[in-house]
Amino acid sequence: MAEEKKQETDKKMKRILLIINCLLLALGNSGGPLIMRLYFIHGGHRVWLSSFLETAGFPIMILPLTISYISRRRVYLSQPPTATTEPATKLKLISMKPPLFFAVAFIGILTGLDDYLYAYGVARLPISTSALIIASQLGFTALFAFLLVKQKFTAFSINAVVLLTVGAGVLAMHTSGDRPAGVSTKQYVIGFLTTLAASALYGFVLPLVELIYKKTKQNLTYSLVMEIQFVMCLFATLFCAVGMIVNNDFKVVPREARNFGLGERTYYVVLVMSAMLWQAFFLGAIGVIFCGSSLLSGILIAVFLPATEVLAVIFFKERFQAEKGVSLVLSLWGFVSYFYGEIKQDKEKKKKRAMETEMGHSLEVLPAP
Repeated sequence: MAEEKKQETDKKMKRILLIINCLLLALGNSGGPLIMRLYFIHGGHRVWLSSFLETAGFPIMILPLTISYISRRRVYLSQPPTATTEPATKLKLISMKPPLFFAVAFIGILTGLDDYLYAYGVARLPISTSALIIASQLGFTALFAFLLVKQKFTAFSINAVVLLTVGAGVLAMHTSGDRPAGVSTKQYVIGFLTTLAASALYGFVLPLVELIYKKTKQNLTYSLVMEIQFVMCLFATLFCAVGMIVNNDFKVVPREARNFGLGERTYYVVLVMSAMLWQAFFLGAIGVIFCGSSLLSGILIAVFLPATEVLAVIFFKERFQAEKGVSLVLSLWGFVSYFYGEIKQDKEKKKKRAMETEMGHSLEVLPAP
C-alpha cells in the first residue's frame, strides 16, 4: 500500500514537472527564433555569435543546481547514519560519473554543430520558411526514436505525427519568392539546406538523450537532468566559442553594437534575451524527455511552430496566408490526438492494474484445499 502511494506521488510530481517543462519549451521554442531573427533583421551578421548564444545561458543552471544540492544535503544529513553511509562532504554539485559525463559532452558538441547550422539558416531565411523546415524534425525524431529507443507507436501517436507533418507540408505552399532582400539565391539555398541538416541532427539528438537516460547506471532524478543540461550546453558553447575566435566575432561585437539598428543598449538586451530564451528551450526539451519521451518532445516542438508563425506575423509583419491557418489547425489537432491517446492508454493501464489487484485479493481469501 505504501509502495502504491509512493508511485502515485511520483507520478503526480512527474506531471507537474512535465507541465513546467512544456511551458519552458513553449517559451523558448517560440521566443528563441524570433529574437534571433530580430538580431539579423536590424544589422546583426555574426552567425557564430548567434549559435553561441543558443547555449551560452547555461550558467543560469547553477542556481537551481545549488538549491537542489542544498536540499539533497539537508535530506542526507537528516537520515540516521549507517555503516554504508558516505560522509556528507562527498555530495557534489555535479554528481554525474565519468561515463555519463563524456556521453553528455559528446551530445553537447553535436548540439553546438546543430546550433551553427540552425543559426546560419535563420540568418538567410524568413521565420515562416525556417519554421516550415524545422517542422520536418518530427519525422526524424520519430525515425531515430524507433531505431535507438524502440519507441512504441499507437494509432494516436502515428496520427499526431502524420497531422503535424502534413501541417508542415501545407506551410510549403506559396513560399516561393520569400527570399529576404540582400540574400542571394545561393545563400538562400545554402540556408535552406543547413536548416534541414539542423532539423535532422536535432531529430537524432533528442532520442540520443533518451537513450542515455535509459542506459545510465545512476539514479535518474530531475537534479541529474539539470546537470546533463548544464554539461551539454557547456560543451556546445565551447564548440561555438572556438568558431567565434576563428571568425574574430569577439572583436567585432562592440562595433556591431554601435551600428545596430535599434541602438547599442538594445543590442546587448537582445543578446541576453536570446541566451535566456534558448536556455529555456533546451531545458524544456530534455525535461520533457525525462517526464515523457523524445517523441513527445519532438511533437511539442512541432506543435509550437505555428505559434512562432503567428508571432512572426505580429512582430515582423509577415503575411498570414490561409495555409498558415490550416497548418495551425492541423498542428493543434495532432497535439490533441497525441494526448487523447496518452490519456486513454493511462486509463487502460489503471483499469488493468485495478483488475490485477482485485484478482490478487480474491486469491488470498480463497479457502485452502
